[in-house]
Amino acid sequence: MDGDSMRIQETSPLQTRTLLISALTIFLACTPLTGCDNDDSDPPPSDDDTDDDSSPWVLNTDGERAPYIYESNSNEQVLVNVQTVETVTVDGREYTQVTASGIPDYEIEITTAVYDELINRPKANTDFVYGSPTVQIGDIVSFGQDIGFSSNPHTCYAEAGFGFWPPGPVCPENVSHSGYFPAEPEESEETCESGLGSQGYWVNGTSIYQWSDGQSVDGTWHTLAPVAEMYDVDICGGHAARGDYHHHFYSDCLADLVGDTGDSHSPIYGFTADGYPIYGPWEADGVLAISSWVTRDYEDADSFSGCGVAGERSCLLVDEYDLSKGTTPITEPGPGTSDTFTSPSGNLFQTISGFFYEDFYWDSNLTSQEDAYLDQYNGHSDSERGYHYHLTVELNSEGQLTPSFPYTFGPRFYGKLDDQTIVNVCSDEVGGGFPPGPPPM
Repeated sequence: MDGDSMRIQETSPLQTRTLLISALTIFLACTPLTGCDNDDSDPPPSDDDTDDDSSPWVLNTDGERAPYIYESNSNEQVLVNVQTVETVTVDGREYTQVTASGIPDYEIEITTAVYDELINRPKANTDFVYGSPTVQIGDIVSFGQDIGFSSNPHTCYAEAGFGFWPPGPVCPENVSHSGYFPAEPEESEETCESGLGSQGYWVNGTSIYQWSDGQSVDGTWHTLAPVAEMYDVDICGGHAARGDYHHHFYSDCLADLVGDTGDSHSPIYGFTADGYPIYGPWEADGVLAISSWVTRDYEDADSFSGCGVAGERSCLLVDEYDLSKGTTPITEPGPGTSDTFTSPSGNLFQTISGFFYEDFYWDSNLTSQEDAYLDQYNGHSDSERGYHYHLTVELNSEGQLTPSFPYTFGPRFYGKLDDQTIVNVCSDEVGGGFPPGPPPM
């Protein structure tokens, strides 16, 4: 395998895209809830109550519809955000049931930063129909509005999503989310890997996806969606997989939606399938929550996390949760840190440390410092909110928030899954597996 051409093995049918590497500059209650169930065989709720459950969900109370996204079986525009929030009881356990279209109602200002990201795309000449975006700084763009991209012509149509998404991703559809979130989530007693597809809902009813893009090099080195899909997301940092619109990482559009300005602890952005909430990136006024996952040092041949030869990926960690167990050699080395990776959308990336999942390990010493440092699940507890996850980001040299692994939660669930949740079984492999609900693209 040479630096210009790498074998990419799909670990699932998820057709993924690409994103930058370490410094990405992309536009991201004590009663946590548990996932959603798309199985028609679920038992019906025994009772319901809509009075006390609406916050923090973004309810569509006036029938607002998306200006550019249409129902698949009619000419009617899709309802946006969350349609209903109810308290229900199933088999003696209380849940919050949420139904949503899976389509947000984002309104995005084209700032200088957003515009620069668009015009500086490495394949701008072909990514845009006319070689550059058709918007200007100061424009306000609705979700799905044409900004000049050469979108997927098989699923995106004029005045119906075409031009809002870069080449490759399909256009979002009304996927009719409906799921149960336990009113009182519980810590899991077993190791539970997250998988592909929807792992929960953001507060506007769109899907939470985790770090994986479903692909790997030689079945060993798993690429990261927020690193390998940089040029395959819209200006809100999202895209669709078989119609299911989702975010893998922090989005300014979500931050604007929930009013997160960084002057206090972030509000809730969503809930994962185990029922626990994901708060935004801020732990306090001007203080970011900090991931305790760090990258391996491949450049130092004597590094305990490296492979003995500078720049080589010729070994794997025995346990990414316990660095003291050391490394184990592999027969076929992976990409070196100076090699390049070509994404499915044809974008090139240097495979420095931090490009693959296997480049990370959890540093328990960081977690033990407490305060803003998070645990292996990307969460922690406090007296006001109980256990909760955080979206994790870093500030780059230009003062912009850039996604930081593991981005949303995980890689494992902290809480228990059950038969009613959006994900009701743990994944049997890191970064893979097929969860219930909309399949990956």
